[in-house]
Amino acid sequence: MNNRVFLTECPRDAMQGIKDWIETSDKIDYLNRLLKCGFDTLDFGSFVSPKAIPQMQDTAKVLEGLDESETKLLAIIANERGAEDASQFERIHFLGYPFSISETFQLRNTNATIEESLKRVEAIANICHKENKELVLYLSMGFGNPYGDAWSSDLIASWSGRLTQLFDVSRLSLSDTIGAATPELVQQVFSTISAEFSTIQISAHLHTLPENATKLTEAAYAGGCRYFEGAIKGFGGCPMAKDDLTGNMPTERMLDWFAEQGIETGIKSSEFAEAFVTSSKIFH
Repeated sequence: MNNRVFLTECPRDAMQGIKDWIETSDKIDYLNRLLKCGFDTLDFGSFVSPKAIPQMQDTAKVLEGLDESETKLLAIIANERGAEDASQFERIHFLGYPFSISETFQLRNTNATIEESLKRVEAIANICHKENKELVLYLSMGFGNPYGDAWSSDLIASWSGRLTQLFDVSRLSLSDTIGAATPELVQQVFSTISAEFSTIQISAHLHTLPENATKLTEAAYAGGCRYFEGAIKGFGGCPMAKDDLTGNMPTERMLDWFAEQGIETGIKSSEFAEAFVTSSKIFH
């Protein structure tokens, strides 16, 4: 076997942009199936304004119905209030905050400037420390942006350094929010960041077109990435990015490539197959 990889399944990311209400019981059933699969982490819900993301307003109720599992739970939050709400639940392991190196997108996604977001992250990091939670920072627009803001791989490295020096960060998730990344760019960025920040988990959260999934997975792995995030069938993406064509990395495509390479994922194939079938009740 080659090096082990660790997978995060992101049903929250897949569900959040769906306008038709998904019944809480259906969410619980689907998530419980995912919790049996052997994922390292499950991005299961978010504590954000129901006006911004109506689909996630039942996250606390969903959490009550989840079975015990060795899979760690991650909740997305957008401010201190969300962090306080999420941290009241002992079951939640990670709190994730989307930090964009694009000023324009940071305002669109969290209604805060980059400097205001730094203050938020400081408060969130303090809450994590107090409540024994681990902080995950998503570097959104990590592979370019369409807004004309400055971008370069050096800028990613600079922000990664600044954030990890200022705050106790467990995981940096490099996020291709709009599907801008090429395999060459993905390998270059991960090669730089993985080598420079070897004591922190560096994760790939790549929104993409399905036909690009395998090449991007291969490129991230070649660049030293060992933490990968996706969603079954590639559903989802960022509702704030306004790109209906770009979805999440399809988990099954990643699993196929890892299997072909003899790379261990820890995923139980029969349980994953059941979750894959059940996903059709959620995503149409």
